[in-house]
Amino acid sequence: MALLDLANHYGEGPIQSRDIASRQGVPEPYLNQLLTMLRKAGLINSRRGPGGGHVLARPAREIRLDELIQALEGAFWDADTGRRGDDGNKRPNCQPLREVWREVAQAAQEVFAQVTLAELLERERRQAFTYHI
Repeated sequence: MALLDLANHYGEGPIQSRDIASRQGVPEPYLNQLLTMLRKAGLINSRRGPGGGHVLARPAREIRLDELIQALEGAFWDADTGRRGDDGNKRPNCQPLREVWREVAQAAQEVFAQVTLAELLERERRQAFTYHI
């Protein structure tokens, strides 16, 4: 949500974390931890001091969800690193299930790689203008 907030204010200059935290309803210390991770991943740029704040490092149309997930969560789940038996060996009877989870993880990665921050912002804007009667 912080990246969507920055995307929504793209071109307005640096946005302070307290403003993002207030709009998104999250504690500022927690938000600052996330913003640090996003900065280290190269998704945002940050500047300290008066007039400082955070901005997207690239336009929202160039930032994919898989990059965001990688920055905040690390590598996608690997079905081969699942639960092991007491002897430390993988349970051979779990192989079919691992194959399914591998397929699920691959499908999710493909979807996340196709969706950009700009697309999410557009979906959010469309929802804001949806009327239910």
